[in-house]
Amino acid sequence: MLMSQHRVDCDCIHCLAKNPPFSYLTHDELEILDQNKTIVNYNPGEIIVKQGSSMTHLISFYSGLAKIYLEGINGHNLILQLIKGGDFVIGPGIYTDFKHHTSISAITHSTACFIDIHAYLEIMNQNHAFAKQSHKAENIKKISALEKIVSLTQKQMPGRIADVLLYLHDIIYGTNPFKIDISRRDLADMTALSKESVIRILKQFKDEEIIDVKGSKIEILDLAAMRHFSEVG
Repeated sequence: MLMSQHRVDCDCIHCLAKNPPFSYLTHDELEILDQNKTIVNYNPGEIIVKQGSSMTHLISFYSGLAKIYLEGINGHNLILQLIKGGDFVIGPGIYTDFKHHTSISAITHSTACFIDIHAYLEIMNQNHAFAKQSHKAENIKKISALEKIVSLTQKQMPGRIADVLLYLHDIIYGTNPFKIDISRRDLADMTALSKESVIRILKQFKDEEIIDVKGSKIEILDLAAMRHFSEVG
């Protein structure tokens, strides 16, 4: 883990307590997490977690934007989701082999808090409301992963691109227009398409006046049409 020059000071009591499931923790429990955390700053492109490495900490993503992805064959990756400030990352290895099954890398300047996994599990065993909300949050992510499988296996190229653009519009940026921090290569890795196919579909949407594209700035001009492409695939 590489440290960048900027420094961020935060504590779990004033940070995590704002977000479920951590809003279900007591002041003392938040203090335990705070005493068992490490803050790390990342520059764009730096690896935060490597697929296959040992899981010793969980990640509370404080600020910035990062991508969670599966490392595929011959350098082909599949981006499963993007994470931003306030997101908490728990991999399936926590209850199985204590290994990371995905990689995470920073897209922008980012800050992550690494929380000792044993401190987290101890609190999970003691605070049943927190445990319930934690499992609920993870199940929501699993449902999203299932929806992504449908998109990648049953939708044509326009439907896949529509899904990603709506994901960026609705979940990641929440504005229209929005300036995307990810590359066309990342868009390809989010849709299991080639970079050339992504560029072609974006041009198609632009020619049909569904979107406007100016460099990294994208505006959805016809949201109804975009949602239609997403629904029909």
